[in-house]
Amino acid sequence: MSTGAESGKGLRVVVVGATGNAGVSTLRALAEDGRVGSVAAVARRVPDAWTPAKTTWVSADITSEDAGLRGLFEGADAVIHLAWIFQPTHRPLRTWRTNVLGTLRVFRAVAEARVPALVHASSVGAYSPGPRERGRAVDESWPTHGWPEAQYCREKAYLERCLDAFELRHPEIRVVRMRPAFLFAEEAAAEQRRLFAGPFVPGRLLGPGAVPVVPDLPGLRFQALHSADAGAAYCLAATSGTARGAYNLAAEPVLDPEALAEAVGGARVVRLPLAPARAALSAAWHAHLVPASPELFDAVRHLPLMDSSRAREELGWTPSRSADEAVAAFLRGLRDVREGPTPTLARRAPGGGRLREVLTGVGRRP
Repeated sequence: MSTGAESGKGLRVVVVGATGNAGVSTLRALAEDGRVGSVAAVARRVPDAWTPAKTTWVSADITSEDAGLRGLFEGADAVIHLAWIFQPTHRPLRTWRTNVLGTLRVFRAVAEARVPALVHASSVGAYSPGPRERGRAVDESWPTHGWPEAQYCREKAYLERCLDAFELRHPEIRVVRMRPAFLFAEEAAAEQRRLFAGPFVPGRLLGPGAVPVVPDLPGLRFQALHSADAGAAYCLAATSGTARGAYNLAAEPVLDPEALAEAVGGARVVRLPLAPARAALSAAWHAHLVPASPELFDAVRHLPLMDSSRAREELGWTPSRSADEAVAAFLRGLRDVREGPTPTLARRAPGGGRLREVLTGVGRRP
């Protein structure tokens, strides 16, 4: 355990999964909030050289029954749960143990420690396929059954049902479900390249003018959000005292192939048939050339667009960056090989660089 700046009076907040993309931004937002007195930042691997104000790092693994979560949570005013792994997509039992069973340990410890508030990181991926009316945005009442073939969506949707039961058993706990769009930031670019694109995609390939063509595939429209704006929303939910229920989080505008083409320097948009593109992705995934599964690609095409009015009206939350700016930040991070201040957001994967990614099997290990 390493200690940051001294904690003063104010709320005590615990952030589980504090070294990831959303976690780093949430710690920064909490450090700047005058209502927060201290923050316990929980992660498996803690940084050596970065500790935000008010923060104490705690090393703990939520996959272990001996993690001591109840003791960590006792006396907290809120727990923000962000811990999640996306890989290995070829070993769904591994992600289930962390994402589902580990999360259930967090929920149980929150109840045992009698924490007044739980803020859980759900996702747009928890939602059922969107409405047939193209462009119609859904509010938080849209069904959350996910896209069952994609393990990410399946796990997020399952935890929504677990939270339903948790709220019935513990009405005294204020439960908040945050459902953000895809999160991007410069410092998370290297991590996201490892998680979704794999070792064979050079970041500098995405420099201005280097990508001549962007494919226009049926259903390829999605929403994005800068990680800093997600962190601000998590902070607001934890400190508000009244926020409860689900909140969609997304910035404008909706991103489509034309917007992506402009982001990479004015590439030409070319309409492509869906079947060959999906078949190529499937072949690459089965050959361990890319870590993102074809089922996740299917899910992205069917996700609904989200209406974020509730977060704006009830939390007073407004994104400081547009969706275009969030994607542009991510592309800059790839081109310039940026990295964040934690092991998770490092430029190179723990234990080695791209060669190690290949040797350990793309999509086979975390």
